[in-house]
Amino acid sequence: MTRIAGMAGNRGRNLLNIADRRPGGAELAVVLATSADAPVLESAEERGIPTEVVPLADDMSRTEHEEAVLEALSDYEFDLVCLDGYMRILSSTFLDAAPTTLNVHPSLLPSFPGMDAWGDALEAGVSVTGCTVHVVTDATDGDGEVVESEVDGGPIVTQEPIPIYEGDDPERLKERVLYEGEFRAYPRAVQWFAEGAVDVDIEAGDVRVEDDVAGVDDADNDGSEGPRASDSRAAKPRDGLPGRRLVSSDRLDTLRYGENPHQDAAVYADYTCDEASVVHADQLNEGAKALSYNNYNDADGALNLIKEFDEPAAAVIKHTNPAGCATADSLAAAYEKALSTDPMSAFGGIVALNRECDAATAEQIIDSFKEVVVAPGYTDDALDVLFEKENLRVLDVGELGERTERFTEKPLVGGRLVQERDLQSISTDDLEVVTEREPTEDELESMVFAWQTLKHVKSNGILFADGTETVGIGMGQVSRVDAVRLAAMKADEHAEGKDAEGAVMASDAFFPFPDGIEEAADAGIEAVVQPGGSVNDDDVIEAADEHGIAMAFTGQRSFRHD
Repeated sequence: MTRIAGMAGNRGRNLLNIADRRPGGAELAVVLATSADAPVLESAEERGIPTEVVPLADDMSRTEHEEAVLEALSDYEFDLVCLDGYMRILSSTFLDAAPTTLNVHPSLLPSFPGMDAWGDALEAGVSVTGCTVHVVTDATDGDGEVVESEVDGGPIVTQEPIPIYEGDDPERLKERVLYEGEFRAYPRAVQWFAEGAVDVDIEAGDVRVEDDVAGVDDADNDGSEGPRASDSRAAKPRDGLPGRRLVSSDRLDTLRYGENPHQDAAVYADYTCDEASVVHADQLNEGAKALSYNNYNDADGALNLIKEFDEPAAAVIKHTNPAGCATADSLAAAYEKALSTDPMSAFGGIVALNRECDAATAEQIIDSFKEVVVAPGYTDDALDVLFEKENLRVLDVGELGERTERFTEKPLVGGRLVQERDLQSISTDDLEVVTEREPTEDELESMVFAWQTLKHVKSNGILFADGTETVGIGMGQVSRVDAVRLAAMKADEHAEGKDAEGAVMASDAFFPFPDGIEEAADAGIEAVVQPGGSVNDDDVIEAADEHGIAMAFTGQRSFRHD
């Protein structure tokens, strides 16, 4: 456990925040102040933290005071010193005898190093300031006099940027730098020291923090699918996820509202992104209303889906779920097959295409109400057709190219989840046939198509496919067997010109019980692709064999929870 000697001048809010959060398991061994009236002392005592006071007498030299401080701290064991508003420049007398000493300064050093960092930042007219946690180094000369140019000049451990808003005054900015900057940066630095991840080289003026490497994940069952059999696949080290993720983006536009009219919303752009994106797309019919929050969300999901395929592909998305998807020899044929999966649900949906939109496809798109169409280009004839619909937003994302964005994020109250993007792609060679009946070549092809499409269906997700077109989709159910029932209902009641008879079923996670296979057999399914890995795999395989269903395992699941 890392123990900290805290030295404060007044309220010591950073020290109290560290005491309450205990980053990396660190705890305060003692809090020292130069005045018995410092509010931090009472707050520390309320937390059971010992306190010391070393007054600064008028006739006391810097060296004498620091020796007195060291004497007051000599009864305590500590591995780190943290300053917080300690209004006394330290010299080598203290620093050479104490362990590493940290301080936090309310600006992004070396900018605004003085006593009024907040006012200086406002006067300079900068749009971003912040805070800096740094190692404290001797800023005095041989006579003990302060060398102003060397104050706050120690090597930097970490920084935190804070935007400056119109109308800010020094007091408002000071509070925001504290609560949004220092309360993040200081505990982060303490945690790094507590975890032994920091190497300080005072002579070189350098601090190195080890690159974060996530631990080895030896199982991928989160409990949502019931018991899992032993996973024989080798655990893979997950790296590339840094210990700190800092993302900056610029507001592109203020939206009419968010998911609902009572929610304010805006769209922000990352201009370093090279991948085809609805955020950076050109809206070709300028007279049409702007995209809404939900339009952006759905259009992004639709575009990500059609990026899965090399063949001409079309998808219709509703509430971020595919209402239908297909590939074909031509774009128009692909769109027709995608739409016919669930034309009722496609009403008011988003269309995405992975080829230049031609007039034949455009004619089909405007045949029913759609909100947005997304494509990597349009022929002039196609635009003439699409512009007939006044409020159909037409987005040109340009050449699709490679998928370059590595991570996806989900904000949480108080934080965010970050993960590698699900770019898994399978081929028929990756499938392990586990049933007595081997899948046909057509069924294998359909399994691959279904799996690539299913990645974009909310879990629990089930997808029925015939060839390379969807037949029925069951999404977002809390039980897998209900997702099968929903897909069967969609295929029987909503699909036009096709049904589940003879189709392939894909499941985004294993079947915990045979009931899902029983339901699929009743619907006419003849082949199944699923991850496998349940403790009940043998029972599920037996059920498939009893119904003459071919089944293959992918060995990996494809959850999408949002």
